[in-house]
Amino acid sequence: MPSNMTDTNATDLAYHLHSQTNPQALSREGAYVVVKGDGPHVIDESGKRYIDAMAGLWCASLGFNNARLGRAAAAQYEQLGYYHSFYGRTNPQAAALSKKLVEVTGMKDGKTFFVTSGSEANETMVKLAWLYHAGRGKPTKRKIIARDRSFHGSTIVASSMCGLEMMHREFGLPLSGFLHTLHPNSYRVRQKGESEADFVTRLAAELENMIVREGPDSIAAFIAEPVMAAGGILPPPQGYFPAIQKVLAKYDILCLDDEVVCGFGRTGNWFGRETVGMVPDMMSLAKGITSSYFPLAAVVVSPKIVEAVERYNEAGTSFGHGFTNAAHPVGAAVAAETVAIYEEEDIVGRVRKMGPLLRERLKQATDGSPIVGDLRGVGLMYGVELVEDPSTGAPFAPARLIGAQLAARAYEHGLVVRAMRDTIGFCPPLIIDEKDIEEIGGKLEKALRDTEKAVREKSI
Repeated sequence: MPSNMTDTNATDLAYHLHSQTNPQALSREGAYVVVKGDGPHVIDESGKRYIDAMAGLWCASLGFNNARLGRAAAAQYEQLGYYHSFYGRTNPQAAALSKKLVEVTGMKDGKTFFVTSGSEANETMVKLAWLYHAGRGKPTKRKIIARDRSFHGSTIVASSMCGLEMMHREFGLPLSGFLHTLHPNSYRVRQKGESEADFVTRLAAELENMIVREGPDSIAAFIAEPVMAAGGILPPPQGYFPAIQKVLAKYDILCLDDEVVCGFGRTGNWFGRETVGMVPDMMSLAKGITSSYFPLAAVVVSPKIVEAVERYNEAGTSFGHGFTNAAHPVGAAVAAETVAIYEEEDIVGRVRKMGPLLRERLKQATDGSPIVGDLRGVGLMYGVELVEDPSTGAPFAPARLIGAQLAARAYEHGLVVRAMRDTIGFCPPLIIDEKDIEEIGGKLEKALRDTEKAVREKSI
């Protein structure tokens, strides 16, 4: 145990098993103890300030200490601290929020099903897809197609849909029946000399070939993030989703929209589907729904899914799915206040203004760098890919962990970013201003120069 470890760190190390953390590194170095939030900044136990350019885990859209959300939660706790949605129960907050979510998503005549996490929301969409097809006399339509490099959560089905080896390695996943097609990475997957239109045609053809090979009567749904997040922040090429959905419609396959990261303004529209031209049958919502001030999430479903549930239970049985804390009145109150803030402060307009400024500052920080190959993104969601040779795009050897090295150096300079392999992610709170953008850019420059020097000197 490090000699300078604090009481909090010692207790944490003794009793806390961390998510997505290397246990040996944690034992050597201890955890970073965050004690306070201040807008887009967090403060550790020593008093050091960091600008969190990842909004925590892509989620703290309104920063880390929004007083209105705190008051909304406190007021609701005094009125009704908990109730459930089983057996026909509800509460005023959940009822009002369900209506609001149908309205803001544009899922006309649809309904909202509440859960407590994005993983549960994505798993719920899969179960509903199975129910939908079985109720139409097509029970063999069970397989789910996701994409390489996708991330859809940590439960067993959600992990199986992930196209990331790190989500499968320790657990014997994916389950059978979960397939992965090409991801729309223009930097890595698009071939030399291939036009954007031809790239889209090839991606759609790859999907169709998989469907035909597996058998259309075995495929239930295709799930996609509008902009891939944890896979390296990958916006799709123009026309990608219309081309994909043409294939899905041909073979009677549902389209599931994972809006866990992209929803609630992140891409410069209320939802990522608007940004990329997706028309889904179901949408999973989480993270930004409460700015992660309460563990609430939801699935908004189209009328045909609602009808399938009703038809399946027309003999008097009950829909056999649900979670204890779904439709939680405090979570619903916080979500309603969050959405109200988005509307009152025109968060979508703010993202449209700040997004290009962030991109320009990141470009300024990375232009001419001998280890930067690509800058990509949309809205307030960007990735900087580090490479050994920018002229060819040749990647660093994975074992060198160059992305993680840069993220560590950024942290030393008071900047929180995320390394996804060798792509550095930027997904700051949606409340950032010009001063915050300059702070992010300036601290990135310092971390990048440090990393360039270490690469040049072969110390990493």
